[in-house]
Amino acid sequence: MTFRSRIISILFCVLYIGMLASVFVSCSKESGEEATKQTTPAKISKVTKKKSPLEKWKPDFNPKTAEYKCIVSNVSHPAIKGVYAGFAIRDELWKRTNGRIYLDYKPFSMLGGEVEVLNQLQMGAIQGMSCSSVASTNLGPRFGLVNLPFLINSFDKLDKFIAVQDQKLFNHFLMSMDHQGIMALDITGYGNYGWASTTPIKSIYDAKKVKFRTAEAAVNQLLYKTWGFNAVVMPWPDVPIALKQGVIEGLDHAPTVCSLTKKFDVCKYFTQINYAQGLFIWLFNKTWFNSLPEDLQEIFKDVVHEVCADIRKQSKQQELAQIQAAKDKGIEFFKLSDQEITKLKKQANAVHSKYADEINKLYDGDIYRPKNYLRTVQFYMGYSPLHKQDD
Repeated sequence: MTFRSRIISILFCVLYIGMLASVFVSCSKESGEEATKQTTPAKISKVTKKKSPLEKWKPDFNPKTAEYKCIVSNVSHPAIKGVYAGFAIRDELWKRTNGRIYLDYKPFSMLGGEVEVLNQLQMGAIQGMSCSSVASTNLGPRFGLVNLPFLINSFDKLDKFIAVQDQKLFNHFLMSMDHQGIMALDITGYGNYGWASTTPIKSIYDAKKVKFRTAEAAVNQLLYKTWGFNAVVMPWPDVPIALKQGVIEGLDHAPTVCSLTKKFDVCKYFTQINYAQGLFIWLFNKTWFNSLPEDLQEIFKDVVHEVCADIRKQSKQQELAQIQAAKDKGIEFFKLSDQEITKLKKQANAVHSKYADEINKLYDGDIYRPKNYLRTVQFYMGYSPLHKQDD
C-alpha cells in the first residue's frame, strides 16, 4: 500500500469512528429523554402555599387605601383576648377614621422577641407594640410596679388600680417610657401568674427542683433569685423547643396563655400562685403619634381606651374558661398551702424594697410627682406589710 493510500485509510477510519460516536450520543440522549418521560408525572402538581397565620384575622377592607399606616407587634397568639385586642383596635380605627388609619397588627412574634422589638419601636422602625408587662421594664422600669409580687395580683385589684380617682396612679404608670420617646395608652391582660410544669409542684420543695423559664425582665429575675428557684431567662419564641428538649421544666406564666399556646401539650401540671397579673401594655412611638392630625390622635386614643376596657372584662372570663378546658383535658391544678404562700410573700417583700428606687424615679415629663410612688400604690392597694400612707 502506498503512503497516499495509508493516509486515506486512516482518514476513513477516523470519520467512521466519529459517525459511530455521534450515533451513540444521539441514542443516549433519546434514551435519557425517554427515561425522563417515564419518571416525570404528566402533570406537575402545584406547590401548596402555606397559609398566613393571620388568614383567620385578615381585614374585610382594602388597607392599601389608608392615608396612615401603623405597624404594631405582639409576641403571642390572638386567641388570647388581650392579644386579639389589636385586631379589634384595627377594625374600629378603620371605621371611626373612615379608612384613614390602618393598624397593621403582627402577633405570633412575627417581628421577633420583645426586647428586640422594643428597640425597633424606640428607633421608629415600627409604630406600636403590645408589650408584656414583664418585658416592658427594659425601657420603662416603672412598669415593674405591676410585676411586684402580691401587689396587683388579681383582676379585681387591677380594676381598682385603674379606677382610682382621677387615675393619677394609673396615668403615672403609663408614663413609664415617656422619657424614651414611647407613649403607653392603655393595657389589656392575660391573667394570673403561676407555674406550668412537666412535673407536679405541690410545695416549695418541689419548686426548687424545677428549671423555670422567666421573661427577660429584671423584677422576675430578682424575684426568683429571692425565692431561691432555678430561673432560666429566655425569649418567649424559644420556649416551645426548650420545653420539648428539657432545657426547662416549668414556665412562669398564666393559665390562659399556657392553654391557648399549647404549652399544656408538654406541661401537664399548673400550680396557681397568683402572685401578679400579666399585662399587655399598648405602646406607641411618640414621634409617629404626634405626626397624626389632632382629630385622628383623639380618635386613636378613644378607640384604644374603649377596646382595652372591653377586652379586660373578657379576659377575666376567659381565664376561668381556659382553666376548666385544661382540667377537662387532664391537666392537674394545684395550690400551695397557706403557710407556704405566706412564706413566699414574706420573701418577696424584699423585691419591693430592692426595686423601689427604679419605680419611684421621676423624669422631666412626669406631671404627677409623688415623694414615694411605690409606697402610695402599696397603701392604696392594701398591701399587707404597710399600715400608713406616705405620699
